[in-house]
Amino acid sequence: MREGLHTYKNNKRPRIVAIGKGTQDVFLRSDEFDPHTEGAHVYTHLPLGLKMEVEDVTFATGGNASNVAVTFARQGLESEYLWALGSDPASQAILSELDREGVDTSAVLRDDRYQAGYSVILIATNGERTILNHRGTTITPAHNPLDFASIRDADWVYPTSLADNSLTLLKDILAIAVKHKTKVMLNPAGPELSSPAKLKALLDDVDVLCMNKEEMQMIVHGNTCEELVRHALNYVPVAIVSDGPNGVVASDGQTIVTAGMYEDVPVLDRTGAGDAFASGFLSQWAMGRSLRESIIFASANSTSVVTKIGAKAGILRRGTPLHDMPLAEEKL
Repeated sequence: MREGLHTYKNNKRPRIVAIGKGTQDVFLRSDEFDPHTEGAHVYTHLPLGLKMEVEDVTFATGGNASNVAVTFARQGLESEYLWALGSDPASQAILSELDREGVDTSAVLRDDRYQAGYSVILIATNGERTILNHRGTTITPAHNPLDFASIRDADWVYPTSLADNSLTLLKDILAIAVKHKTKVMLNPAGPELSSPAKLKALLDDVDVLCMNKEEMQMIVHGNTCEELVRHALNYVPVAIVSDGPNGVVASDGQTIVTAGMYEDVPVLDRTGAGDAFASGFLSQWAMGRSLRESIIFASANSTSVVTKIGAKAGILRRGTPLHDMPLAEEKL
């Protein structure tokens, strides 16, 4: 377990490298996508052979790592995105948007063997969504041509949604980070959660761990968010457990923060809310903000994202005024 979370390698703004897959997202909204409850199942009818109208189509880019890179850039940090992309339209769209946002994409590997992911997202009338996902063609642990050199000079690295069997890649990234004293925030996605026991074995090299309640219960025991956070502190210096509209619990080993909803807003689309929360936290924590301040911004960032279509449109910019929220802080 590592210490010294608020120091970084130079006197400039913290530099954070986000590593992981990117996608092109197409969002479809329609009154026809209305959830119906029948027994224990919630579903939307999409009748075969019927031509259905949609009210709105939105093209955006996504992918956990590209989403968090935009939060860092909009908060004035030095943000870098690293992955392998091709020359397909989706790859080009991802790079173009990151470039417009001021994210450094110079380390991205461009090769026609690779293709970005592509998702069609059906947004229900309550803001929930069904995602039709094409993984694209990307690197594998057995064939990893990425140059991780930029990790050596970074203050933080944020790996997420890596390739299938991604724990091999994650282990390689953590080894480089430890060697060069680069701090690590981990908000594991599906590929990393496929082997909870193996993931748990890597946590000694993680500085900040952020997971939702159900995910954290795959790693440590606990029935409440507070119990899960306290148990997770045996593995990492900072632990954060979110529980959707029920709020979040976080601790840095010194204090424990329990927070509710930042604001009750109409939910348009929940895509990217988790990325916005985790990256919002790190964008403040990396600059030396307190646990309380970091949680407030993370909650505000996540709340803003769900009011827009897509994972990036609602990400807050530097200097956005914040307000107080239901929050309690106490010493451990």
